[in-house]
Amino acid sequence: FYFRNKHRPFLLFISLLHVHTPLITTEKFQGRSRHGLYGDNVEEMDWMVGMLLDVIEKEGLKNNTFIYFASDHGGFLEARRGNAQLGGWNGIYKGGKGMGGWEGGIRVPGIIRWPGVLPAGAVIDELTSLMDIFPTVVDLVGGAVPKDRVIDGHTLLPLLQGKVRDSMHEFMFHYCGVFLHAVRWHQKNSGTIWKAHYATPVFQPEASGACFGRGICPCFGDGVTHHDPPLLFDLSQDPSEENPLSADTE
Repeated sequence: FYFRNKHRPFLLFISLLHVHTPLITTEKFQGRSRHGLYGDNVEEMDWMVGMLLDVIEKEGLKNNTFIYFASDHGGFLEARRGNAQLGGWNGIYKGGKGMGGWEGGIRVPGIIRWPGVLPAGAVIDELTSLMDIFPTVVDLVGGAVPKDRVIDGHTLLPLLQGKVRDSMHEFMFHYCGVFLHAVRWHQKNSGTIWKAHYATPVFQPEASGACFGRGICPCFGDGVTHHDPPLLFDLSQDPSEENPLSADTE
């Protein structure tokens, strides 16, 4: 691929099977990590990404190649074998994969590399979306997004280059399948980030934070609880979504 395209613009999209059940890990990486099979899978993925970056560097493409590494969802909490967690871990954030609006299912890191253009080691604590990839790529090649329809994403370049401080997403809508479960509002003038949950999964067991009884949380039916008024959280103060605010006091 590189030898055919290194002298002209190219887009390389790789959707890795790694850190996704059933954790198919080659023999070379089995038993390498102290974090079990999931850790082995992470190490193999790391090696694969490293091989790609090495080729880009050897071909002299490092300083004019924009690289974006991310995931489409948080850890899959229900994926277990005995007591071993096979689906990742979401830190302080509640919930996981397939849970509509909980932070653990939708908040993932994005790692970006573009030497010579973007500063190394910078941390941007602003919410963006995988929907932003399309307009970012269009921006990179000097194009324009279609004007005859609504494009939900925004180019990331002004944010990454420090030309703007805030994400262009004032509101984010969090769906589970075709059902709207939560809405996030970044109140720019105060910096506060609010999130309202209209539906949340019914955890099984109740205090487990996951749907172990079903294997994964459903999006509708008796597997969700509808909230009227919605559960409201101030993510600026409560990123773990532990303390819903009272409609009487807020």
